[in-house]
Amino acid sequence: MGHTIADPAEAAAALEERFSKARRAVFFGGAGVSTASGIPDFRSADGLYHQHFAYPPEEMLGHGFFITHTEEFYEFYRERMICLTARPNRAHTKLAELEAEGHLAAVVTQNIDGLHQAAGSRVVHELHGSVHRNVCMRCGEAYSAEWVLATEGVPHCEKCGGLVKPDVVLYGEQLDEHVLLASVKAIEEADLLVIGGTSLVVYPAAGLVNYFGGDELVIVNREGTPQDGAADLVCACDIAAAFDF
Repeated sequence: MGHTIADPAEAAAALEERFSKARRAVFFGGAGVSTASGIPDFRSADGLYHQHFAYPPEEMLGHGFFITHTEEFYEFYRERMICLTARPNRAHTKLAELEAEGHLAAVVTQNIDGLHQAAGSRVVHELHGSVHRNVCMRCGEAYSAEWVLATEGVPHCEKCGGLVKPDVVLYGEQLDEHVLLASVKAIEEADLLVIGGTSLVVYPAAGLVNYFGGDELVIVNREGTPQDGAADLVCACDIAAAFDF
C-alpha cells in the first residue's frame, strides 16, 4: 500500500512527476471529475440520489422506465442530465494538455457530458455513452443534445417518426462492446493508471481497474474507494486542484 496526500499542491506535484515519467498513462474517471464544472454527481451529499423527485433517480434512469414512462424520463433527462452551460474545469483541460504532449494515451470515462472532448481530449472511451448523441430507434438518425432540449414531451424522429433515445447506457442495459473492449485494452497496456472522481462502486465499469497490471496505480478522490489499499498513491483532495500543474 502506498501513501496518501491530502494537500492539493503536493498532489499536483506528485501527479506531474508521475505523468512525466510514464510511457503510456491512462486516466479513468467518474462523476467527480465534472462536479467542479457544476454537474452534480450521484452519491455525494449534494448528489442526485439525495434529492427528491417523483420517482427515485435510479428508477428514472432505467431502461424499463424509459420504455414505460417515456415522457417522465425525458422530463428528468432534459432537466437533470443535459447541462450545456457546463464548461471543462482544470482536470479536463490538463488531461487534454497531457495527451497533446504525449504523456497520456487515453481517457476512459463513466461521464456522459462530453466535457473531455470539449477540453480537447481526442482519445476518449465513453463507457456510459453521451448526451450529445441521441438516436432514432427506428431509422438510426442522430440528433444533438440541443435538438432534444428544443423539443417538448417525447421527441420523435423528423425523418421517420420513430422514438428518439439518448445514446446513454441506462440501468439494465449492456455497455457498448466496442467501447468496453477499447477501454480494457487501454488499461491493460498502461504503465500508469490514474483513477479520478469515482467511488469505484458502479459495475461493470469499476471492474475495469482489475485489468491494470502496470507499474503504478494512483487514485485521486475526496472520499475513500475500495481500491485505495491497492494504490501506490492516494490523493484525497479536490481533483481540479490536483490537476493544476
